[in-house]
Amino acid sequence: MNGRLAGRAAIVTGAGKGIGRGIALALAAAGARVVVAARSQERAAPVVADIEGRGGVAVPVVCDVSRPDDVEACVAAAVDAFGGVDVLVNNANVSPTGALLEVTDKAFELGWRVGPLAVLRFMRACHPHLAAAEGGGVIVNLTSGSALRAHPHRLGAYAATKEAISALTRAAAVEWGPAGIRVVALMPFATSDGMDWWRQHDPGAYAEVLAEVPLGRIGDPEADIGRAAVWLCSSDAGYVTGTTLVVDGGQSYLR
Repeated sequence: MNGRLAGRAAIVTGAGKGIGRGIALALAAAGARVVVAARSQERAAPVVADIEGRGGVAVPVVCDVSRPDDVEACVAAAVDAFGGVDVLVNNANVSPTGALLEVTDKAFELGWRVGPLAVLRFMRACHPHLAAAEGGGVIVNLTSGSALRAHPHRLGAYAATKEAISALTRAAAVEWGPAGIRVVALMPFATSDGMDWWRQHDPGAYAEVLAEVPLGRIGDPEADIGRAAVWLCSSDAGYVTGTTLVVDGGQSYLR
């Protein structure tokens, strides 16, 4: 496919649904060849079929990002399929939600393993390939506006894992910039399983937040978030690194 990402090879984690799926579809529509990494073949295969149905190129990879061996195998699969890795999108996550007195150690540890620890492992595993990428490699790490809320009720543990990813993003941008690798954070507000859970379990808080969105709607994973990711991964954003792009209809702000 022709497009601003033509010839680029990308890995998208957590690509079987929600925002990850939207980003995978958008990258493929822009010409990237995409590794659709998901926890099961049943989740990955439909996304690959969607991409191929539109004329794109994608391969499914079953990957539990909390497992170091799966991370290494996913990167190896991308290299085997496409000859390298030009773009890494760290989207996979779990949401250890609940009041701080309620969140279990087990839930928080899983959030850490699937979140910042997996992000670090993927960045390290992809580093040599990104450094060798023609035109420079790009890492996009998904974060969350939950940590920016003045009252992150029942979101403290989740926000903590996402803030750790933000710190890793800034550090990698500084340390790996000389190797030609750009590292950015993307902070979305879009429909997802986590958003659906929040609407069902805390409808009052959900309605309050929706009312705070100046554009008056929840973002679309592909049209809103995916296309923003395409821009970040393209040469048009070639001087953008170490920062956070907030794509949330104006719902939150960095401060």
